[in-house]
Amino acid sequence: PERSRAGQAARVALHYLNYRQGSPSALRALGQVRKATLKAIPGIGHKYYLQFTTEDYKSSQDVGTCLATVLYLKRKPRPAVNINCTYTKDQKQTREDDYSFYKKMRQQTKSIIGNEIPDNDGNIEPDLEPVWALAVAGSSYIMWEKSTENLGYFMAQVKNVKQWITKDDSTDFDYTVILHEIPTQEMISCHLRVIWIPGHPLKVKYFCLSENQSSESGEGSGIESGSTTGIFNEKEANF
Repeated sequence: PERSRAGQAARVALHYLNYRQGSPSALRALGQVRKATLKAIPGIGHKYYLQFTTEDYKSSQDVGTCLATVLYLKRKPRPAVNINCTYTKDQKQTREDDYSFYKKMRQQTKSIIGNEIPDNDGNIEPDLEPVWALAVAGSSYIMWEKSTENLGYFMAQVKNVKQWITKDDSTDFDYTVILHEIPTQEMISCHLRVIWIPGHPLKVKYFCLSENQSSESGEGSGIESGSTTGIFNEKEANF
């Protein structure tokens, strides 16, 4: 398949992975697509078989390789994803980073409030980095759900964020995020509610409004179909 569509499919797989992992400390971005095969399934859609490298979302260091299938269904809105990755980052450290952020949020007596993350110079205050990373994980659900074979998304900015102090075990944030649509260059504003406990599925609710005023909403609970393990037993994977 043409390189841009293979790259788009790999990013869709990573949106799915980042959402399903629900870890602000373990976010991945696309490195390089090493192999890609496209199979047209008559009456159903297009299925991509992919092998690609990944980078840490913040440091851009290599963090492992993924094998994935992405199926764009003709009659179903979001792509069906199966993905299995190696991970070279210290997972114990990742869990500890998540938990220390969680603990800090649970100890807040005053809500964290922030605007324009990153700012116009691309900077993020260190204290707000995990808050921003949690927005990326939550937005990954929207980006996975909205993606098509021809349209991709990046989270450009957190316009504003407010933490809700809760009585239960969860950390709860309201965000307004700006998504950058590729290749249209349209900026889409989404209101995003993220409820998070480390090691548990991310809960997401969203409402988006595009520049042409069309709106979309949705909800994710971390139990959507798809898989993040053991996927390449299909013969046509031909790697």
